[in-house]
Amino acid sequence: MEEINQNPRLLSNITLGYDIYDNYYDARTTFDSMADLLSPGPANVPNYRCGRRSNLMAMIEGEASAISKDISIMSSIYKIPQRNRRMNCDETLLSTITQFGRKAFDCLYSKHALSVKGRTRCQEKETMETLSTEEVEQMLSLDSYTIYSLVQAVARVLNVASGSRSLQMIRQDDNQLQEIQPWQPFFQSRCTESCRLGQTKVVLEGRPLCCYGCALCAEGTISSLEDADHCTTCPDDQYPGKDQVQCIPKIKSFLSYEEILGITLASFALFFSFTVGCALGIFTKFRETPIVKANNRDLSYILLISLLFSFLTSFLFIGQPRKATCLLRQTVFSIVFSTAVSSVLAKTITVVLAFLATKPGNTMRRWLGKTLANSIVLSCSGIQTLICCIWLGVSPPFPDSDLHSQPGEIILQCNEGSVTMFYGALGYMGFLAAICFMMAFLARNLPGAFNEAKLITFSMLVFCSVWVSFVPAYLSTKGKYMVAVQVFSILASSAGLLAFIFIPKCYIILLRPNLNTKEQLRAKTRDGLKVNAT
Repeated sequence: MEEINQNPRLLSNITLGYDIYDNYYDARTTFDSMADLLSPGPANVPNYRCGRRSNLMAMIEGEASAISKDISIMSSIYKIPQRNRRMNCDETLLSTITQFGRKAFDCLYSKHALSVKGRTRCQEKETMETLSTEEVEQMLSLDSYTIYSLVQAVARVLNVASGSRSLQMIRQDDNQLQEIQPWQPFFQSRCTESCRLGQTKVVLEGRPLCCYGCALCAEGTISSLEDADHCTTCPDDQYPGKDQVQCIPKIKSFLSYEEILGITLASFALFFSFTVGCALGIFTKFRETPIVKANNRDLSYILLISLLFSFLTSFLFIGQPRKATCLLRQTVFSIVFSTAVSSVLAKTITVVLAFLATKPGNTMRRWLGKTLANSIVLSCSGIQTLICCIWLGVSPPFPDSDLHSQPGEIILQCNEGSVTMFYGALGYMGFLAAICFMMAFLARNLPGAFNEAKLITFSMLVFCSVWVSFVPAYLSTKGKYMVAVQVFSILASSAGLLAFIFIPKCYIILLRPNLNTKEQLRAKTRDGLKVNAT
């Protein structure tokens, strides 16, 4: 033992000790010795630890079939490796050994009053250095050489085990190395190669425990130790690497300004916002011209301002979701878009009423004016505002993270709170758009003097097509691409209203001022009435 413990190449930072028991070839004494060996405490109570620390790794005992069987009954329960040595047990040899024992050990029989144990406790008083050469030769030439070889073998197996990653598992509670169990080192003396990292051991039916197979860890699990008994799952904020030997922190994913998709959408939002600003400036500067005054100038201003806010709403969807942006993005978008669609609906109704009012004897003229248009805008957008207020009061949106939809990613998103309210707001906006489209389609052949029937029809066709396509596209995507789909829909539908309703008018105002006259409007009106009369 001293030779092993003083060898720096063996069992670094581990001290190997021993206990010697004599069973006197008696079954009862054997069981008493085994109970004592397995009971670190003051009483012979196996499985109860109190007092001295004892990490039993192996047992070496003499070859006597009956006694070995008695010992194996208890040692097998604890999976303690058991090794028989061939005994020549010869009277002369018994007399080499008795003399050495008396000289090498100082033994005395002691029994504590409260202890149920009664045994001879011996203290070693000799070392290898104090033994004479003759005594050492006698020991090595006799049966002790077998014991010497077995102890060396045990030490080497323990040395392999102590360096194995499969036995150096860290406890989560105290960050201490897990105690090596007696059966573990002799898993290292096996008939198969070690299972690699990313693999787990598989029991082979009908084969010894030391002979096992290896299987790759199931998808979503890892093993970071050799000869792992089982694979483990990663924490929610991590995911297994390709080789399944370690957990890798997931990347936070959201539609940001630092990626091409976010930059592209933000650039389009800025461009269209600038375009709306220019159109609003043109309509303000030329507010007294016939083309601007036609079909309710105030509705044009409301629609342009709504479109400006619609484009700016896109910026609430880009960037890391925060509490404020989550509360505002859907509600502001819903109210602003409802206001825009309400304005278009008011324009459409105004076109229809204006045409009916030109017919002789029709009483629709009294409905024309700002009162009706403003009532339509306020009532329609007011209902959407009420829906959004209920939404915020009952189940408001909030920042959330999705840890499972995309492998390797933590999706930072806004949880809509109430899905019912979300689709209710979208559904109401779609309802307004559908009514507006149908009215504009029915009025598409009205005279050109009324200026907007065909334009509104085309704009609402684009608007409805975008948002009908939005629902399946939105539901079939995840993460930042889901947000990108909604931003694209906002930009595309708003751009459709801007392009079909205002760009043609701005073209006439700036490049064809000769068409922006009362005479041209009256001429178109007469031509349109003739066509309708025919």
